[in-house]
Amino acid sequence: MFTLMRAAPLLLATLALVGCASAPGRTTNTERYEGFNRGVYKFNDTLDRAALKPVAKGYRKVTPQFIRTGVGNVLSNLEYPGTFINQFLQGKVVLGLKDTGRFLLNSTLGIAGIFDVATPLGLEKNDEDFGQTMAVWGVPSGPFLNLPLLGPSSMRDAPSRAFDWFTNPLQYTDLPWEAEWSERVINVVHSRAELLPLDETLKRTYDPYVFIRDAWVQQREFNIFDGNPPPETLEDVIGEEPEEAEPEVPQTPKL
Repeated sequence: MFTLMRAAPLLLATLALVGCASAPGRTTNTERYEGFNRGVYKFNDTLDRAALKPVAKGYRKVTPQFIRTGVGNVLSNLEYPGTFINQFLQGKVVLGLKDTGRFLLNSTLGIAGIFDVATPLGLEKNDEDFGQTMAVWGVPSGPFLNLPLLGPSSMRDAPSRAFDWFTNPLQYTDLPWEAEWSERVINVVHSRAELLPLDETLKRTYDPYVFIRDAWVQQREFNIFDGNPPPETLEDVIGEEPEEAEPEVPQTPKL
């Protein structure tokens, strides 16, 4: 709630902008920096195989399911102010108020978010971030971008992560830096452990990089349009892959 109070002036200033765009900005898999993106993918994959994946496997093996569930609930609750702040910024006032209530319930009755007491009461979990807000405002995604350590993103979503970083309540507490970094490390390890079942699927793909890119784009569209993305139009396809002019074939002069 400290985060929401600090962000109140920004909310009031930007709510007037909501609805100005005729349609949300679509997310595309346009490859303007494919060489860079593939290089970053190799770097991330090497780091994952060498360090992150083994640690995630160990965490999953030694940690009982009920503890992992509690850890996941706490981490999700810490990130939840970002959801209802962005809902307000998108003009989803009623939904924002509901998710504010969800956060307060889980933070209090759920003992700092360890237990999800809000879902059984009908307050379903949602997921919003500033990248989605920018899309709702009509900002196009720009080309696909693969980030070191962070993974798939876009020219729109990459800088938006800075805004979401400031919505974490831990940024406004007096916790020592060791505690903050411990939360970040646990978050990364827990998230990777939850993705371990997908590794076998990734191994069977012809091009893992393309598979991850396209899966991320589809998931992004699903989130931006609240689970109901519109069908892709011919204009979208043309906008993603501009046609290259065919070279002119010199004509043989007639004798």
